[in-house]
Amino acid sequence: MTIRAISISAEIDGIPLLSDMSLEIVPGEVLALVGPNGAGKSTLLSVLAGDLNPVQGSVFYNKRNIAQLDVQERAHYRSVMSQALPMVFDFSVKDIVEMGWLHNGQHYSSDHFKTAVQQIVDQCNISSLINRRFNTLSGGEQKRVHFARALLQLWKCEDSLEAKYLMLDEPLANLDIRHELSLLAVIRKAAASGIGVLIVLHDLNLAAKFADKVAMLNQGRIVGVGVPEDVLTTNLLTSVYDVPVNVKPNPLTISYY
Repeated sequence: MTIRAISISAEIDGIPLLSDMSLEIVPGEVLALVGPNGAGKSTLLSVLAGDLNPVQGSVFYNKRNIAQLDVQERAHYRSVMSQALPMVFDFSVKDIVEMGWLHNGQHYSSDHFKTAVQQIVDQCNISSLINRRFNTLSGGEQKRVHFARALLQLWKCEDSLEAKYLMLDEPLANLDIRHELSLLAVIRKAAASGIGVLIVLHDLNLAAKFADKVAMLNQGRIVGVGVPEDVLTTNLLTSVYDVPVNVKPNPLTISYY
């Protein structure tokens, strides 16, 4: 199953934000959305997640128009981690993580529940936080907890062949270098298991190193999509960001200065 956006345009409060965009997310692949502030990255993610209806065009989950899927059906196929992560009530970290199971489609009494929670907590390295109150955590710690929640929503049995999708809007914000790399390693592992990943990133070096494909946005349009070395070029980056950019390959990755 793929997620396909075909010629979508979107607006909020009458202000056009996306114009005639087409994009495909496939299982087992990390697709990074990059571009300057206000380019439309978060809006595009919201449309692909089904949280914002396009004014033109369509989004398909496999061959089903997303408009035909109710909230529960969308949640079954995709999990979303937004930029803003407010939590009014004083839940524990364990409570927040387990909320991901609500949309997993399996009962809390399922034999898989405790196993899944423990696996996700270990993968995300949040065992030291699990008994704390969510609102006492730092911004970076809260990000890691919500990331774990999003992963748990997509947890599936070993014999399940259903495609699932993880949609992350700037998940690295407020994280230190160690936790950035740790989270990205978990994302790569998720992709290796067959999960399709859509991630909004501002760090072009990380996009080049960790993404299978990159979609460059500017002023509500996709101006480039493909493997990182084909999209993150000196000419395109200089044009889009309106600053001099030098692309310099090194033995480990591609760097941007």
